[in-house]
Order: sequence, then structure tokens, then C-alpha cells
Amino acid sequence: MHKKIRMKKQSMNDEVKKPSREAQIDQSLKKVYEEVLQEELPDRLKDLLAKLKAQDDGSGNLK
Repeated sequence: MHKKIRMKKQSMNDEVKKPSREAQIDQSLKKVYEEVLQEELPDRLKDLLAKLKAQDDGSGNLK
């Protein structure tokens, strides 16, 4: 009977820790996402976008 009580207490403790872990993961992911948003586009991608824009005929279609 004592084993069941201990398991139940441990399960309750795990449930209490879970939201805290999830919150920590959420914060970490948001931080990484914000850092990526601040990064500049690579020159290669900028060049490609410039070429595509130059080919655009103004109607949204490529020539």
C-alpha cells in the first residue's frame, strides 16, 4: 500500500513539473525564433530575389 501512495505522489510531482518544463521549452523556442528573425538574409538569397524581381513584368508573373 505504501508503494501506491509513493507512486501517486511522484506522479503528482511530475504533473506539477511538466508545465514548468513546457514553459521553459516555449521560452527557449521563442528566443531562438526571435534571433533568427533578426538575422540578415544571405547575399545569395538577396541576389536571387533581385533577379526574380527584375524578371517580374509588374503583374506578378515572370516573363
